[in-house]
Amino acid sequence: MEQISKRLMNWASIIEEATLAQAKVSSTMPFIHPHIALMPDAHLGKGATVGSVIPTLGAIIPAAVGVDIGCGMMAVRTQYHRDELTGDARQLHAAIASAIPLSAGKYNGAIQDSAAPRVAELEAMPGIEQADAIAPNWRMQLGSLGSGNHFIEVSEDEDGLVWLFLHSGSRGVGNKLAQKWIKTAQDQCQQRWITLPDPDLAYLVEGDPEFWSYMEALRWAQRFAYLNREEMMARVVAAFEAWHGPVEASVTVNCHHNYTERERHFGKDVWLSRKGAINASDGVLGLIPGSMGDLSYVVRGKGNALALNSSPHGAGRNHSRSAARRLFTRDDLNTRMGGIAWGESDAFLDEHPNAYKPIDQVMADAADLVEVLHQLRQFVNVKGD
Repeated sequence: MEQISKRLMNWASIIEEATLAQAKVSSTMPFIHPHIALMPDAHLGKGATVGSVIPTLGAIIPAAVGVDIGCGMMAVRTQYHRDELTGDARQLHAAIASAIPLSAGKYNGAIQDSAAPRVAELEAMPGIEQADAIAPNWRMQLGSLGSGNHFIEVSEDEDGLVWLFLHSGSRGVGNKLAQKWIKTAQDQCQQRWITLPDPDLAYLVEGDPEFWSYMEALRWAQRFAYLNREEMMARVVAAFEAWHGPVEASVTVNCHHNYTERERHFGKDVWLSRKGAINASDGVLGLIPGSMGDLSYVVRGKGNALALNSSPHGAGRNHSRSAARRLFTRDDLNTRMGGIAWGESDAFLDEHPNAYKPIDQVMADAADLVEVLHQLRQFVNVKGD
């Protein structure tokens, strides 16, 4: 760990100057308490750095939560060993891809029976009016993956046990709610003649009606994301069962990495925004995925107080998507994905493993934040283009 200033602590050994500069600016906001914690996977983000943990008093920065509210991971450990599986992994890939809508803008045609109780729960929550107003088709979005770095994987751990693993968030409805409230925060700061070092550091003041309306939308979207992962996992399990046999889940983990919670740190109750970071409180289970073709980890938090009980959420980008397309070739990606059933498309060049930080270095940097319980190696990788 490196102390950059009294208000900025850094766990990243690989970090660009621009990323560090962005985090320094964020740390100057007057309501930060006591400091921002930069995780090992930190990289440039919208307003606030991805891979940062931001505790605030009396205010919240919507862009510091992120535009994919509630994005996170879910994993289930099955009772099967990899060497028991006799089916063609490409068939499992196809079954999963047909069960779950992939890619941006792709949604369900109807509400499936498994999704109905989850939809009903969301309809009964505060915040439903905002969701209905901004994205009336959100019910069709529940149980869909998205694109970019979102994925569904089937992996084996160090003992050969098979895990089902996925990464997704609150889809279009969460993004639209986030964009609305980022703009509202900017309007509020302009009306108060507040000069900001970055427009995307605009904030809402606790006690104002807008603050609580945002919190209502935020909590709704976070729950949507959590249930979205549950719904997709139910379909992944069903696809796996049809392909091989009944699944008995011995471990299940579902965790956010773009979200805000009320937590107590350094003697005060703060709004803790983890933007690209997971809860690593003492004993809490978490998931840290690598890039496609690389390792992922199941971890247990160590409760590092200085890190605000947090840890990285993944490898973290090392190159932008456009740079990755210039730097890497399809032949190289084919080689890196050898032995894995995947989408086999040029659309995934920007997700090349080398577009991300080396996950082994990220995990080494996180040694005082989490304990590694399991190391997962994928053999099926499903993504949206």
